[in-house]
Amino acid sequence: MAKHIFVTGGVVSSLGKGLTCASIGMILEQRGLRVRLQKFDPYINVDPGTMSPYQHGEVYVLDDGSETDLDLGHYERFTHATLTKDCNYTTGKIYLSVIQKEREGRYYEGKTVQVIPHVTDEIKAAVHQLATDDVDVVITEIGGTVGDIESLPFLEAIRQFAIDVGRENCVYIHLTLVPYLKAAAELKTKPTQHSVGALRQIGIQPDILICRSEQPIPTDDKDKIALFCNVDKKAVIEERDRQYSIYEVPLSLVQNGLDNLLVKRLGLKASPLDLTEWTEMVERIVHPKHEVRIAVVGKYMKHRDAYKSVYESLDHAGIANRARVSVVRIEAEEVSARGADALLGGVDGVLVPGGFGMRGIEGKIEAIRYARTRGLPFFGICLGMQCAVIEFARTVLGLEDANSTEFEKDCDHPVIALMEEQMAVTHRGGTMRLGAWPCELTPDRLARKAYGVERISERHRHRYEFNNTYRESLEKAGLVASGKSPDGQIVEIVELSDHPWFVAVQFHPEFQSKPTHPHPLFREFITAALQRRKATTS
Repeated sequence: MAKHIFVTGGVVSSLGKGLTCASIGMILEQRGLRVRLQKFDPYINVDPGTMSPYQHGEVYVLDDGSETDLDLGHYERFTHATLTKDCNYTTGKIYLSVIQKEREGRYYEGKTVQVIPHVTDEIKAAVHQLATDDVDVVITEIGGTVGDIESLPFLEAIRQFAIDVGRENCVYIHLTLVPYLKAAAELKTKPTQHSVGALRQIGIQPDILICRSEQPIPTDDKDKIALFCNVDKKAVIEERDRQYSIYEVPLSLVQNGLDNLLVKRLGLKASPLDLTEWTEMVERIVHPKHEVRIAVVGKYMKHRDAYKSVYESLDHAGIANRARVSVVRIEAEEVSARGADALLGGVDGVLVPGGFGMRGIEGKIEAIRYARTRGLPFFGICLGMQCAVIEFARTVLGLEDANSTEFEKDCDHPVIALMEEQMAVTHRGGTMRLGAWPCELTPDRLARKAYGVERISERHRHRYEFNNTYRESLEKAGLVASGKSPDGQIVEIVELSDHPWFVAVQFHPEFQSKPTHPHPLFREFITAALQRRKATTS
């Protein structure tokens, strides 16, 4: 039987439950255990796919095309766990399933459908789906904060779950905040006590408390927390803010004995812990040999998590190059207002990420023109690739009206156009070209050299594509299609033939990068940026 770890959060949001779950998963994997991870989100959207990045940060896409919460990105970056649509459930997704069953009229035998037991049974079934024979531990994160009305069905479900499978097979971990008050010059444990009290009123007694804090937590405070929250003293784990990187978190948890607590409490047969590779990776972060400045010109720069995986992938590429990547976040509209020279001067590379809608497009195009004409390493992702095609068509081919039909439906030169399969789509949720699709690479091009293989698989999230009507004229002018779908109909990658490093892709490579295995395109982009920096400073 698989064992279960449930992680809840209290006091405030944004404490880092997803990061903590990912770290726990990584630690248990390094002890020879097979893990699966999932997240329950309390909002009513069926998935985050229709939500603005300002609301919820990036939408993380899996191989199977599921649009999921960004915490699943942490799960994949830290572990080798297989993630599918069953790894992210929202209130909307749960209720949709219950309502569909009720409408079919054969599941509830004429009973009144209620939150308990029908909704909670649906939630428990979602947990059981991951507890297959090839899994030792299922880690389930409950989104939101204890006390939120939206989270109550999920908390009730995991309370029942321990009764169903046996309390010895479940561990409840509560992530909480121990704030430091400067005026009093002391840490305050009362918020944690109240948070645990609210959890206990629901019927859940946490086994382990992970306490986020900016300051070291004295032993006396840990003892106080243990006494008032009814947990063992050794089960009060300090998780202090990391100085250099989120990838230090697993090492901190191990130093505080969390892995031993979990192995003992769940009766797991685990191997000795080996964090050699991870420790060496963190050492590269702490002691870089180089530094490089990368401008990220995007549409959603006011929300730090809108391009979460992009920033992480740049860090991974920095690790591979033993370099600290300093990211200069630039709002695309600012480029239009102030000019590329004012904002991009002094950077070593330019990255233009994805997005939707017209706002900021001209700023992105101007930033791309700046990188192209100055031989500055450039990396375009999804919308960034489409903007690169538009810029080249306008400036080099002289097609002044070149555009995407997303922004100008009846433009004279639609070098980017709506995919044929999207023309009949009316609903927005889950209807884009999503998930992993194969791509064949052209020999002797930058992309092929980076990947080192002929065929790749990358994750997509888009409705518009390169218009093949213009492929021949664009390629003759120097914008080469270096990656295409196996049938040759969809252009996946474009490169400039007369530029040091100019690569733009229709897919999202940031979704397949790990700190221990950086994505090859990000790695080579940072390598090119370092070479540029060396050439301009020597």
